[in-house]
Amino acid sequence: MQLEEFKKQFVRNELKINEDYGKILSILDFGNINHWFEEDRQDADNKAIPDGEKLRINLEGLKDFANLFSTDVRFYYGTDIQKSGSTKFISAVKNVFGKHRVFSKQIQYVRHHLKDNELMANTRITFTDCDGSFVKIPKCNFDVEMSVDSIRLLDNYNTLVMFSGDADFIALFRYLTKKGKKIILVKGGHITDDLRKSVNLVVNAQRIKRYITNIEKI
Repeated sequence: MQLEEFKKQFVRNELKINEDYGKILSILDFGNINHWFEEDRQDADNKAIPDGEKLRINLEGLKDFANLFSTDVRFYYGTDIQKSGSTKFISAVKNVFGKHRVFSKQIQYVRHHLKDNELMANTRITFTDCDGSFVKIPKCNFDVEMSVDSIRLLDNYNTLVMFSGDADFIALFRYLTKKGKKIILVKGGHITDDLRKSVNLVVNAQRIKRYITNIEKI
């Protein structure tokens, strides 16, 4: 058995993704994934992460991991065309996942007016209008796009793997289940009981940390 095939079998066995799941479509909600480990102070071997360093998602590792069990991997994340770092990031993602498997749109910024108790703790750039001080909160939700693609591609897969912990997908999961699909949820942090009951298998992101992260300087 070749090394890659051994790794594929090992990971599938470790996560309990057996052959009954058939052809798998993986949908990566990177706006969710990107926050999974931001508070972690231990690496995958439970060793302390030194001060001045943190875990970051490794794009190549994320793609390689998803490929171990997926027949199709699709990546969703917003872009701010006014910021060169944002556009460069999406270009890098396309180099890893392929330009036809990366789906992006312009990030919108919503005004959030700060209350007195928020002003002291705020670390964002502050603006002022007639209603007082406010910050601009980035918003770029792909729930609709991911749901539409999951339904549009029904004939192409037996199981949907959703990399997200968003309870808004419960309705989608119930619909897909009625259509005979299985659902695997890869999530970070707490999820609701209703979300857990709407899927066939839940994979905690801590179990796959070693495959999809690396440690970088802050």
